[in-house]
Amino acid sequence: MNSSTTGANLPGGGQAAGWTPDMENHSLANYLLYITAIGSALVIIWRISTGITRYVRTVASLNNDTQRFFAQPSRKFSWIKKHLLYAPLFRKRHNREFQVSSAVNVGTLPSRFQFLFLLGYFATNVAFTVVHIPFAGSAADGLKQLRNRSGTLATVNLIPLIILAGRNNPLIPLLGISFDTMNLLHRWFGRIVAIEAVVHTLAFYAGSALKQGWEAAFLNTFKSPFLYYGFTATIAFVVILFQAASISRHAFYEVFKVMHILLAIAAIVGLWYHLKLGEIMQIKWLIAVLPLWSGDRFIRFARIIYHNVGKGGTKTLVEALPGNAVRVTVTMARPWDFRPGQHAYLYMPTISFWQSHPFSLAWSEEAEDLGADKLAMNRQDILGMRKTSMSFVIRARTGMTSILYERAAANPNGRLITRCLVEGPYGGEHMMDSYGTVMLFAGGVGITHAVPHVRHLVAGFANGSVATRKVVLVWIIQSPEHLEWIRPWMTQILAMDRRREILRIMLFVSRPRSTKEIHSPSSTVQMFPGRPNIDTLMSMEMEQQVGMMGVSVCGPGALSDEVRLAVRRKQYEGAIEFIEEAFSW
Repeated sequence: MNSSTTGANLPGGGQAAGWTPDMENHSLANYLLYITAIGSALVIIWRISTGITRYVRTVASLNNDTQRFFAQPSRKFSWIKKHLLYAPLFRKRHNREFQVSSAVNVGTLPSRFQFLFLLGYFATNVAFTVVHIPFAGSAADGLKQLRNRSGTLATVNLIPLIILAGRNNPLIPLLGISFDTMNLLHRWFGRIVAIEAVVHTLAFYAGSALKQGWEAAFLNTFKSPFLYYGFTATIAFVVILFQAASISRHAFYEVFKVMHILLAIAAIVGLWYHLKLGEIMQIKWLIAVLPLWSGDRFIRFARIIYHNVGKGGTKTLVEALPGNAVRVTVTMARPWDFRPGQHAYLYMPTISFWQSHPFSLAWSEEAEDLGADKLAMNRQDILGMRKTSMSFVIRARTGMTSILYERAAANPNGRLITRCLVEGPYGGEHMMDSYGTVMLFAGGVGITHAVPHVRHLVAGFANGSVATRKVVLVWIIQSPEHLEWIRPWMTQILAMDRRREILRIMLFVSRPRSTKEIHSPSSTVQMFPGRPNIDTLMSMEMEQQVGMMGVSVCGPGALSDEVRLAVRRKQYEGAIEFIEEAFSW
């Protein structure tokens, strides 16, 4: 597959002596890596600068209850946030899925910033694929160079593709990539690889057909191991392209996950032998890919073993709750440092052997191991006997979550003891400590993301370690019985020191059965019928805003889009930032 043509077209139409198409392909591939590296470096610099800004803001606000300086918006930066960073692709819709049924949807729209990045990267790949290809000259020579170029770019694009597939990639916390954005980028890098693989294969067949016809060109594929392995890799990439589409991914998730891994292995193995048998130098990029993929799998396995095996293992309690939900409490085999905003993957072999989904960590406690054989005699023994319990609230949808709820509800007391392996923790980079005013919007089980932030900020306010002076929790639920999901945790929060000075809770019941269900326990915990007017609530808080306002949302896509729209509208009225927690996959 190496081209023997010497000389390459220059921008002025000439050729550089000794410069071959293979050398140009290699250079363009390197340029593509440079572009991704420079882009990553710019994002890391941005993250570091914003991190320093938040740290300075936190320190400067610890003994400043007004924080007026930080409440003033920057018009230039507000414009960037309103029209680029927080903007949906079109008017409003971003995280709201295009739903076909309760189990099937056709995905979401990227944000404006995500779209521009993906469009720029896709256009760069198109330009690199066709630049200096002599389409006006010899057809055979043009197809040969197009074949080599597209194959080279497909191989080098596997590096960012595999990096984005890994859960333990150190770039994720450095870049601040959310779960949602990571999956979006992974899908589009995969589509680019598949398209370039198809172009590579078709260019080869078209070039061979000029000499011996299409039928002979295709049949020769199965006579040569070199061609056969390359063809196998292309077919695997194409199947992944369609198999990973949102409509099939959501409708048959367990089958999708297993098939996705098997197809990815088939593609990588086929490409490896294709490059090796052809003695093609592009194999060096594939050599870089293999440790990335295998390393991530090894780290994931090691973390599961470390956190779940030994010292009696993990103990899992599943409680059926009103509103088709379960509360899963896992007592970890080893202590686990917990931070707000983290999520973990749950494996339940007795429920679903293959499937694992990310769930927000709703609560964590340190509890003494009552099953220990010996009595603690000193401080080290006491610390060694303490275990971390992790709690999740999971709404029954389809598949694993539905089976889990049905099995727990089938027991007389609605409690099920089962096996569970926890992989994580992941996330937790977006802390709210530097904001003077914090508004947390949650819809349904999205409350699991907000509760840890509430506990952390109330505790930080009491001990003087955060800038926050006002926390407003807005939770939209369908029925008052959903309050049972977090009742034991909220009881602890409401009993915390100085809670009344900082925390206000607003509960909105969208489907109350009667007005008698709606009653406000106190002035700081209020309940209302119907859905909230997000824009009005935000305007009320901004009238007496303390410092910079941080707005977080976790819930259905429609709620996230409403909160995003309200934040964009308020950009010039005060300093306000938006954080969205989404698990679209």
